[in-house]
Amino acid sequence: MNGDPRLYSILKELNISFDYYAHPPVATIEDARKYWKDIEATHCKNLFFRNHKGDRHYLVIIEHSHDLYIRDLEQRLKQGKLSFASDHRMMKYLGLTPGSVTPFGLINDKEKHIHVFLDENLKKARKISFHPCINTASIVIAFSDLEKFLQYTCNTFEYLKLYD
Repeated sequence: MNGDPRLYSILKELNISFDYYAHPPVATIEDARKYWKDIEATHCKNLFFRNHKGDRHYLVIIEHSHDLYIRDLEQRLKQGKLSFASDHRMMKYLGLTPGSVTPFGLINDKEKHIHVFLDENLKKARKISFHPCINTASIVIAFSDLEKFLQYTCNTFEYLKLYD
């Protein structure tokens, strides 16, 4: 299986079952849609941001077909202007490369620095899919297991209504 072997060990330790789907590398949602068409799950867009000072980082998870209004999120957070985190920051905090952003990268956030925002609409999902720390596969887990995983990482997380 592609991806971080530690992730699979953690999923086993947490008793999280998953379905694994290998596919060619996908760098964008548009590319990934080709391979997701037969996978029954809610597919997500995972966006990694930093605040204007660069001292706070956020992982925002929304359903892949929706747009995130960054200005709206900036106003809610009151952290100033948000921008996409650099490739360097992505590697430093998540241990990931561009195109592979996933909440599973939180296993690499030793300082529990990243705060996670999940769109509350995702609570309706029965199953949800993410890359296993590499963009050459997707794994599907139960939504309740995503919450279990986030509790395991000890990163702070919360739900926000990010779209209607």
